[in-house]
Amino acid sequence: MTVFIAGLVLFLGIHSVLIVAPGWRNAQVARRGEGAWKGLYSIVSAAGLALLIVGYGMARREPVVLYTPPAALRHLALLVMLPVFPLLFAAYLPGRIRSAAKHPFLLATKLWAAAHLLANGTLVDVLLFGGFLVWAVADRISVKRRSVADAHDAPAAPAGPMNDLIAIVGGLATYAVFVFWAHRWLIGVSPMP
Repeated sequence: MTVFIAGLVLFLGIHSVLIVAPGWRNAQVARRGEGAWKGLYSIVSAAGLALLIVGYGMARREPVVLYTPPAALRHLALLVMLPVFPLLFAAYLPGRIRSAAKHPFLLATKLWAAAHLLANGTLVDVLLFGGFLVWAVADRISVKRRSVADAHDAPAAPAGPMNDLIAIVGGLATYAVFVFWAHRWLIGVSPMP
Protein backbone atom coordinates (compact mmCIF):
# COMPACT_ATOMS: atom_id res chain seq x y z
CA MET A 1 0.00 0.00 0.00
CA THR A 2 2.99 2.31 0.57
CA VAL A 3 3.90 2.31 -3.14
CA PHE A 4 0.30 3.10 -4.08
CA ILE A 5 0.00 5.95 -1.56
CA ALA A 6 3.34 7.42 -2.70
CA GLY A 7 2.08 7.37 -6.29
CA LEU A 8 -1.25 8.93 -5.34
CA VAL A 9 0.47 11.71 -3.38
CA LEU A 10 2.94 12.42 -6.20
CA PHE A 11 0.36 12.33 -8.99
CA LEU A 12 -2.40 14.30 -7.28
CA GLY A 13 0.16 16.50 -5.53
CA ILE A 14 1.75 17.80 -8.72
CA HIS A 15 -1.72 18.23 -10.21
CA SER A 16 -2.71 20.28 -7.15
CA VAL A 17 0.08 22.87 -7.30
CA LEU A 18 -2.11 25.33 -9.19
CA ILE A 19 -4.91 24.73 -6.65
CA VAL A 20 -2.90 25.27 -3.45
CA ALA A 21 0.07 27.37 -4.58
CA PRO A 22 -0.62 29.26 -7.81
CA GLY A 23 1.84 32.02 -6.89
CA TRP A 24 4.62 29.50 -6.27
CA ARG A 25 3.83 27.75 -9.56
CA ASN A 26 3.93 31.03 -11.48
CA ALA A 27 7.23 31.94 -9.78
CA GLN A 28 8.71 28.58 -10.83
CA VAL A 29 7.58 29.12 -14.42
CA ALA A 30 9.10 32.63 -14.39
CA ARG A 31 12.36 31.38 -12.82
CA ARG A 32 12.86 28.15 -14.78
CA GLY A 33 10.90 28.85 -17.95
CA GLU A 34 7.69 27.24 -19.13
CA GLY A 35 9.45 24.33 -20.87
CA ALA A 36 11.48 23.38 -17.79
CA TRP A 37 8.40 23.59 -15.56
CA LYS A 38 6.39 21.41 -17.95
CA GLY A 39 9.28 18.93 -18.09
CA LEU A 40 9.48 18.69 -14.29
CA TYR A 41 5.69 18.48 -14.06
CA SER A 42 5.65 15.65 -16.63
CA ILE A 43 8.42 13.69 -14.89
CA VAL A 44 6.73 13.91 -11.48
CA SER A 45 3.34 13.02 -13.05
CA ALA A 46 4.79 10.02 -14.86
CA ALA A 47 6.59 8.79 -11.74
CA GLY A 48 3.40 9.19 -9.70
CA LEU A 49 1.34 7.39 -12.32
CA ALA A 50 3.83 4.50 -12.51
CA LEU A 51 3.81 4.13 -8.72
CA LEU A 52 0.01 4.33 -8.71
CA ILE A 53 -0.32 1.55 -11.28
CA VAL A 54 2.24 -0.73 -9.63
CA GLY A 55 0.96 0.00 -6.12
CA TYR A 56 -2.66 -0.54 -7.13
CA GLY A 57 -1.80 -3.92 -8.59
CA MET A 58 0.09 -4.87 -5.43
CA ALA A 59 -2.77 -3.75 -3.16
CA ARG A 60 -5.33 -5.71 -5.19
CA ARG A 61 -3.49 -8.97 -4.38
CA GLU A 62 -4.51 -8.66 -0.70
CA PRO A 63 -7.63 -6.49 -0.73
CA VAL A 64 -8.99 -4.87 2.41
CA VAL A 65 -12.77 -4.88 1.93
CA LEU A 66 -14.54 -1.88 3.43
CA TYR A 67 -17.95 -2.57 1.88
CA THR A 68 -19.49 -4.90 -0.67
CA PRO A 69 -21.63 -2.99 -3.16
CA PRO A 70 -24.87 -4.68 -4.24
CA ALA A 71 -25.18 -5.63 -7.92
CA ALA A 72 -27.62 -2.75 -8.49
CA LEU A 73 -24.83 -0.26 -7.80
CA ARG A 74 -22.68 -1.86 -10.51
CA HIS A 75 -25.52 -1.24 -12.96
CA LEU A 76 -25.83 2.34 -11.71
CA ALA A 77 -22.07 2.79 -12.10
CA LEU A 78 -22.33 1.80 -15.78
CA LEU A 79 -25.04 4.43 -16.23
CA VAL A 80 -23.03 7.13 -14.40
CA MET A 81 -20.04 6.31 -16.64
CA LEU A 82 -22.04 6.85 -19.86
CA PRO A 83 -21.29 10.59 -20.23
CA VAL A 84 -17.64 10.34 -19.10
CA PHE A 85 -15.98 9.71 -22.47
CA PRO A 86 -18.15 12.20 -24.40
CA LEU A 87 -17.21 14.80 -21.76
CA LEU A 88 -13.51 13.93 -22.14
CA PHE A 89 -13.79 14.39 -25.90
CA ALA A 90 -15.73 17.66 -25.40
CA ALA A 91 -12.91 19.03 -23.22
CA TYR A 92 -10.79 19.25 -26.38
CA LEU A 93 -13.56 19.93 -28.91
CA PRO A 94 -15.13 23.36 -28.31
CA GLY A 95 -18.88 23.26 -28.75
CA ARG A 96 -22.14 23.39 -26.83
CA ILE A 97 -21.21 20.48 -24.56
CA ARG A 98 -17.98 22.17 -23.52
CA SER A 99 -19.79 25.46 -22.93
CA ALA A 100 -22.59 23.86 -20.91
CA ALA A 101 -20.26 21.71 -18.80
CA LYS A 102 -17.82 24.65 -18.36
CA HIS A 103 -15.01 22.23 -17.39
CA PRO A 104 -15.92 18.90 -18.98
CA PHE A 105 -12.64 17.19 -18.03
CA LEU A 106 -13.23 17.85 -14.33
CA LEU A 107 -16.89 16.82 -14.62
CA ALA A 108 -15.82 13.60 -16.36
CA THR A 109 -13.28 12.93 -13.59
CA LYS A 110 -15.93 13.43 -10.89
CA LEU A 111 -18.39 11.10 -12.63
CA TRP A 112 -15.68 8.48 -13.26
CA ALA A 113 -14.59 8.56 -9.62
CA ALA A 114 -18.15 8.48 -8.24
CA ALA A 115 -19.13 5.58 -10.52
CA HIS A 116 -16.13 3.56 -9.38
CA LEU A 117 -16.87 4.29 -5.72
CA LEU A 118 -20.37 2.89 -6.29
CA ALA A 119 -19.01 -0.34 -7.77
CA ASN A 120 -15.89 -0.96 -5.65
CA GLY A 121 -15.50 -1.23 -1.91
CA THR A 122 -11.88 -2.08 -1.17
CA LEU A 123 -9.57 0.29 0.69
CA VAL A 124 -7.33 0.86 -2.33
CA ASP A 125 -10.38 1.66 -4.50
CA VAL A 126 -11.77 4.11 -1.96
CA LEU A 127 -8.38 5.84 -1.70
CA LEU A 128 -7.89 5.97 -5.48
CA PHE A 129 -11.34 7.04 -6.59
CA GLY A 130 -12.05 9.09 -3.46
CA GLY A 131 -8.74 10.90 -3.94
CA PHE A 132 -9.54 11.73 -7.56
CA LEU A 133 -13.06 12.85 -6.62
CA VAL A 134 -11.77 15.18 -3.90
CA TRP A 135 -9.08 16.50 -6.27
CA ALA A 136 -11.61 17.20 -9.06
CA VAL A 137 -13.97 19.02 -6.68
CA ALA A 138 -11.08 21.08 -5.27
CA ASP A 139 -9.79 21.90 -8.75
CA ARG A 140 -13.25 23.00 -9.91
CA ILE A 141 -13.56 25.32 -6.91
CA SER A 142 -10.05 26.62 -7.60
CA VAL A 143 -10.86 27.27 -11.27
CA LYS A 144 -13.91 29.31 -10.24
CA ARG A 145 -11.75 31.46 -7.94
CA ARG A 146 -8.95 32.11 -10.41
CA SER A 147 -9.16 35.07 -12.71
CA VAL A 148 -9.37 34.62 -16.46
CA ALA A 149 -5.76 35.84 -16.75
CA ASP A 150 -4.58 32.97 -14.53
CA ALA A 151 -6.60 30.29 -16.32
CA HIS A 152 -4.60 27.52 -17.99
CA ASP A 153 -6.94 26.00 -20.56
CA ALA A 154 -5.99 22.81 -22.32
CA PRO A 155 -5.21 23.11 -26.02
CA ALA A 156 -8.27 22.40 -28.10
CA ALA A 157 -9.34 21.85 -31.67
CA PRO A 158 -10.84 24.79 -33.52
CA ALA A 159 -14.50 25.44 -32.67
CA GLY A 160 -16.87 23.89 -35.15
CA PRO A 161 -20.45 22.74 -35.51
CA MET A 162 -19.45 19.06 -35.73
CA ASN A 163 -17.47 19.01 -32.47
CA ASP A 164 -20.45 18.03 -30.30
CA LEU A 165 -21.37 15.20 -32.66
CA ILE A 166 -17.75 14.00 -32.71
CA ALA A 167 -17.62 14.16 -28.89
CA ILE A 168 -20.85 12.17 -28.51
CA VAL A 169 -20.18 9.52 -31.16
CA GLY A 170 -16.48 9.17 -30.34
CA GLY A 171 -17.16 9.17 -26.61
CA LEU A 172 -19.91 6.57 -26.77
CA ALA A 173 -17.82 4.37 -29.06
CA THR A 174 -14.91 4.60 -26.61
CA TYR A 175 -17.30 3.80 -23.74
CA ALA A 176 -18.48 0.67 -25.58
CA VAL A 177 -14.89 -0.45 -26.23
CA PHE A 178 -14.05 0.01 -22.53
CA VAL A 179 -17.16 -1.73 -21.24
CA PHE A 180 -16.98 -4.73 -23.53
CA TRP A 181 -13.23 -5.21 -23.92
CA ALA A 182 -10.61 -2.65 -22.82
CA HIS A 183 -11.49 -2.51 -19.11
CA ARG A 184 -10.95 -6.26 -18.73
CA TRP A 185 -7.77 -6.12 -20.82
CA LEU A 186 -6.27 -3.11 -19.00
CA ILE A 187 -7.55 -3.61 -15.43
CA GLY A 188 -8.27 -7.33 -15.37
CA VAL A 189 -11.90 -6.93 -14.33
CA SER A 190 -15.00 -6.75 -16.51
CA PRO A 191 -17.35 -3.90 -15.57
CA MET A 192 -20.33 -5.95 -16.78
CA PRO A 193 -22.28 -7.42 -13.84
